[in-house]
Amino acid sequence: MTDRKAPRISSRKQPKQARSNQLVAAILQAAAQVLAVEGAQRFTTARVAERAGVSVGSLYQYFPNKAAILFRLQSDEWQQTTDLLGLILKDVGKPPQERLRALVHAFLRSECEEAQMRVALNDAAPLYRDAPETKKARARGERTLQAFMREILPNTPTAARMRAGDLIGTTLSTVGKQFSETPRTAPEIKAYAQAMSDMFLAYIDSVGRRA
Repeated sequence: MTDRKAPRISSRKQPKQARSNQLVAAILQAAAQVLAVEGAQRFTTARVAERAGVSVGSLYQYFPNKAAILFRLQSDEWQQTTDLLGLILKDVGKPPQERLRALVHAFLRSECEEAQMRVALNDAAPLYRDAPETKKARARGERTLQAFMREILPNTPTAARMRAGDLIGTTLSTVGKQFSETPRTAPEIKAYAQAMSDMFLAYIDSVGRRA
């Protein structure tokens, strides 16, 4: 039995002129709207093109299929989240413990604000989940977190430090997803983030003492 070939998710070409950039922006905005309204199951390039007010042919100049559009929406979300978290974790003017608390607060708030889009994108994840582009996009955030772990656990053996970083990243992502599936108030987000921060810092302190 032949393995099913993964869909191409890379953009056909990158826009270079202002008009092209505006076209791609319109397509992505329309795609987000279609995804939010129709869901992943009814998401099609035809619906996106219609919502954007462009021809399907114009859409295909930049995106070869719907998986490419969905991956672009997902990768843009990852990029924004990674940039935000990187900005917090790399702020060496603040103690590492303070930065970790700020990271948890910002991440949970972002998850709640983007919950509707994230749930829809998660439904579409099988289209691009195992693609090399997806793994590359995720790797950047993991490198940022591991660099921070080297700072907050400088004397911890590499294997133990990487395990701690992986556990914190996985827990934050999993809990953030589940927490944001229910509408949350600002005080709820703050209280939950405070509790998660306490848990992470206690764990880091324990790992550091064992080292």
